[in-house]
Amino acid sequence: MSGAALDALNREIAGCRACPRLVEWREEVAREKRAAFRDWTYWGRPVPGFGDPDAELYVVGLAPAAHGGNRTGRAFTGDRSGDWVYGALHRAGYANRAESVARDDGLRLTGAWIGAVVRCAPPNNRPERGERAACLPFLRRELALLPRARVVVALGAYAHDALCDLAGLRPRPRFGHLAEAALGDGRTLLDSYHPSQRNTFTGKLTQDMFDAVFARARELAAAG
Repeated sequence: MSGAALDALNREIAGCRACPRLVEWREEVAREKRAAFRDWTYWGRPVPGFGDPDAELYVVGLAPAAHGGNRTGRAFTGDRSGDWVYGALHRAGYANRAESVARDDGLRLTGAWIGAVVRCAPPNNRPERGERAACLPFLRRELALLPRARVVVALGAYAHDALCDLAGLRPRPRFGHLAEAALGDGRTLLDSYHPSQRNTFTGKLTQDMFDAVFARARELAAAG
């Protein structure tokens, strides 16, 4: 039942045109493309969630990358942040392979689901407040359709804040790498620095630090 409901939600997400600025941007990027991907047919739509409907772990990012998820149609697929995400999920036993390059590349997740706060690629990777508000119902519904996901990993402060707002946490718990907070519904929020190039190139986030997040997620899921 949850799988069919998640499929229906994903179709709804992929067809959304609620935010004119985001619609214009994602479609412009899909038309103009990047030279390295000129032979690709870009997805150019909102990017739905991906993974195992029986997930124990829910990973939440900020938004698709213009030439990553907006090109491939799958979360964290086709960009360097995705290399980090799927590499870590593979090492933690949640993914059957360590890279994700296309929707049909054979990648499968077991025990994990990936979503985002905002489902369209935003200009300069900065969604506006109204765009976040328009997309949050998708996040809320996705969470409700993943009842076994007792651990929610927030990739970055933006995802942390959105998840805290959905849970009605006031004041918000402070964001920090490997920080934990109760979301009030039996779920645990576990924070990670976002695997953006800014963080990985500067060493703010290392592979060992990122692996520690998913090792802790395994511990929390087993205990819950």
